Amino acid sequence: MSTLEPIVYIIDDDQAMVESLSWVIESIGLKVESYTRAQDFFEVYNPQQHGCLLLDVRMQGMSGPELQTRLNEQGLPTLPIIFISGHGDVPLAVRVMKAGAIDFLTKPFNDQVLLESINKALRIDKSNRERRQESAQARAKFALLSPREVQVLQGIVAGKPNKVISSELKISLKTVEAHRASVMKKMSVRSVPELVKLVLTNSIENQETEEEVAI
Repeated sequence: MSTLEPIVYIIDDDQAMVESLSWVIESIGLKVESYTRAQDFFEVYNPQQHGCLLLDVRMQGMSGPELQTRLNEQGLPTLPIIFISGHGDVPLAVRVMKAGAIDFLTKPFNDQVLLESINKALRIDKSNRERRQESAQARAKFALLSPREVQVLQGIVAGKPNKVISSELKISLKTVEAHRASVMKKMSVRSVPELVKLVLTNSIENQETEEEVAI
């Protein structure tokens, strides 16, 4: 999880609007970076930076929705986006919200509404980063398991008793118990419910091994 101070990125080709928005946002102690061209932001975008985007819909060159599409196409974590527009374009609002935007504000908007939206975006970004960090840690632990331990883990997650796992894998009960203890240790859990929750929450239960494993 990034420990960087959150940044509110303003992308709007109206300099007067940028200055007005910056003043409001900085008044509550948040850091602001502004761009008048979406392309300029896209070229320096750092997905590791905690924050959110305050993005104008219509700009010269790359538009706000076009930037959203470009960011989504990268396949990288994307900062929460708040769109701002001078027009109440409902179809456009629906489209960008479906593409992942968290809000669509129509000018003129109340400062408090703006700040509430930004704070919501920052909370979402923080939560997303924490979840990705937890998932990465779980996958790192999972990578420590041997192919046979993966098979035993899959049996545990499926709710199968040790005897059933032993029979299906054609290994001794003691071997299953040894693998089970090793799985618990490597995954840093103390109970089966905790193990199952960790695996299911981080979507690693279906990873299969195609190689032949020895007892």
